[in-house]
Amino acid sequence: MPMAPINKSLLQKAKSLGFSDRQIASLVGSTEDEVRALRKKLGLVPSYRLVDTCAAEFEAYTPYFYSTYDTGDDEVRKTTTKKVMILGGGPNRIGQGIEFDYCCVHASFALKELGFETIMVNSNPETVSTDYDTSDKLFFEPLTLEDVLHIYEREGCWGAIAQFGGQTPLNLALGLQKNGVNIIGTTPQSIEIAEDRKLFAAMLDKLKIPQPPNGLATNEEEALAASKKVGYPVLVRPSFVLGGRAMQIVYSDDELRHYMRFAVEASPERPVLVDKFLEEAIEVDVDCIADIGIGGDTVVIGGFLEHIEFAGCHSGDAAMVLPPHSLGKNVLETLRRYTHAMARELRVAGLMNVQFAVRGNDVWVLEVNPRASRTVPFVSKAIAKPLAKLAAKVMTGKKLTELGFTEEVWPKYFAVKESVFPFSKFPGQDILLGPEMRSTGEVMGLGKDWGTAYAKSQMAAQPGLPTAGKVFISVRDSDKSQAIAIARELAALGFEICATGGTAKALRDAGLTTQTLFKLQEGRPNCLDLIKNGELAMIINTPAGKTPRVDEVKIRTAAVQHKISIMTTLASGKAAVAGIKALRAQGLTVQSIQEYHRELNK
Repeated sequence: MPMAPINKSLLQKAKSLGFSDRQIASLVGSTEDEVRALRKKLGLVPSYRLVDTCAAEFEAYTPYFYSTYDTGDDEVRKTTTKKVMILGGGPNRIGQGIEFDYCCVHASFALKELGFETIMVNSNPETVSTDYDTSDKLFFEPLTLEDVLHIYEREGCWGAIAQFGGQTPLNLALGLQKNGVNIIGTTPQSIEIAEDRKLFAAMLDKLKIPQPPNGLATNEEEALAASKKVGYPVLVRPSFVLGGRAMQIVYSDDELRHYMRFAVEASPERPVLVDKFLEEAIEVDVDCIADIGIGGDTVVIGGFLEHIEFAGCHSGDAAMVLPPHSLGKNVLETLRRYTHAMARELRVAGLMNVQFAVRGNDVWVLEVNPRASRTVPFVSKAIAKPLAKLAAKVMTGKKLTELGFTEEVWPKYFAVKESVFPFSKFPGQDILLGPEMRSTGEVMGLGKDWGTAYAKSQMAAQPGLPTAGKVFISVRDSDKSQAIAIARELAALGFEICATGGTAKALRDAGLTTQTLFKLQEGRPNCLDLIKNGELAMIINTPAGKTPRVDEVKIRTAAVQHKISIMTTLASGKAAVAGIKALRAQGLTVQSIQEYHRELNK
């Protein structure tokens, strides 16, 4: 359809009212590129105004800028220094980790050290990247193709970094490159290979690296066919999403139909990914840095992070331990070999994150992200190596041999990452974790053994682990045998055990003294009574089915409101026992992170 006629004054008015090129294109039956070309031909480009950070009391050396189409002078100072633009993560929300902002800030610091002028583009006032003294110039603008191109062209940047702001800037990389932006680091084409399921599968086949059986679906029928091929349960998710949004584990055709009809809008451009869900597999995150894309030959793994929860919990929500506490040497060598092979094949220049699933000695690749991941700040602090800074320098052409980082760092201590959740602000919201990210922050626990590190992480995330008292255990039938082992260790530590009917019988049959409580609808005393009376020190409650029961939700919600330590997986229950043992054996010792780092050099 031909573009409707539009004159300069009308276009000027539309732009001054805040209409984007994409919105205008939709209204006049055109494309964003055509509207941009017309606007430039007519000489309609934004000017940039300054926000004076010193309120005119004295000269501001760290102002920031916003764009406007109103007439007036452009207040951006012209400079001749070589410039690099850093794209931030955009508005902060659940699913968009602030960890990406850490990476952007460290990139700015690293580029300043190399003599570049840094241009930060971000629109979130609650971040460090938008502190006006983090970068040389801050543009407080939306992260859209139109706005980023304006700034890039206005400033005459040498290059732009899209790897550090998470999925938001990554989605812009190809469009920016097509419009002449020099995306430094791993190329958008390599990023596309990792994001596009068909290209990714072809790469893994070439490298002989296994991945879970999977399929693609653009409609309900294709989704049902893919799930039949791979077998239930399946993990379904839209492509190119933020924080695992709309990701779900599905167990039947009916659930899948409901998901395809109400949870997503599938299309050939945005297919739904259907993966075989590997039950009871351990998930492992691997962060690495490589200089292959700039002609180097070095790949270094920053850290192997073993998830404490089983696979299926979003990596942004999962508790993790570094170095791994239960993986054998053969598994670690397989993870290392696969990571190196993929970094070389994708010609990574900068950071790369890989998510693996491990069951026994079998290893599958779940996902590869040739960019900064939300675990980079944690790994950097654990190993005392600024991975984001190193990666930014690699992107500008520095090789890892020049930067002095060529070998893996294995700490002599354990570091545990635990997530912080906003559940106390949302009464009635079930706290069960799944593939969709829900955390709003994270904490770190350090210790000579992994139990101590885990105990400290729980103390920081709140509530901390108890060292005495009464524990309520209620688990599904398939978990009872493992729950008995956990209960036996707790009883040996002096804890009193209570449980509802089925679990209580299983524990008593195993020889454990157990107080039986009524289920909520059966009578009193029940678990809620003990919670309200302050009689419970800890709860271990795994869901009885795919859909949480009302009673379970009430118990988990009450535990959060009363600040009682609650574990919703057996893996976290085992970790809690390890933490309690460590606290009972040696108490709490305090040591600064710098003291731990000094041990790395001994």
